[in-house]
Amino acid sequence: MIMQKKECLVVVDMQNDFVNGSLGTAEAQKIFERVKSRIAEAKGKGWDVVFTRDTHDENYLETQEGRNLPVEHCRKGTAGWEIADGLRANERVFDKPTFGSTELGEYMRDKNYERVELIGVCTDICVISNALLIKAFCPETEVCVRADCCAGVSPERHETALRAMSACQICIL
Repeated sequence: MIMQKKECLVVVDMQNDFVNGSLGTAEAQKIFERVKSRIAEAKGKGWDVVFTRDTHDENYLETQEGRNLPVEHCRKGTAGWEIADGLRANERVFDKPTFGSTELGEYMRDKNYERVELIGVCTDICVISNALLIKAFCPETEVCVRADCCAGVSPERHETALRAMSACQICIL
């Protein structure tokens, strides 16, 4: 009997506010259908699929992030906070008040995946943060980022983040 590799797809912050809301970009809208297809493909292969969700409270503008990015977004319980329509069924969601989720890193370590692939937004903020956290929690796990299923704040910042992750032994697909 052939053992199937234990793999997980992490969908980072594909929320309404980042696709077509207060921080939405043309780049995020452009990858939406590819992200949707990649989720279906991963599920079809028997991979686990999990989501992260940027989560802020009413005091967001008083936080360090809010002072540096004074745009209300992903406020818990709002339509902008929700995962974009058509992407999620019953998968696990990691709500995170900051760029990276240590809870996600611990989950990956405890699940002992052989390979983890990340897709989503923003390549240069939350994707890179979570990829590096997973690499820190799981140094022997193959961590990959699928470039054509990610969008950065700008195309230039997307490319810069991909180069930085590659330098940290994160596979860029």
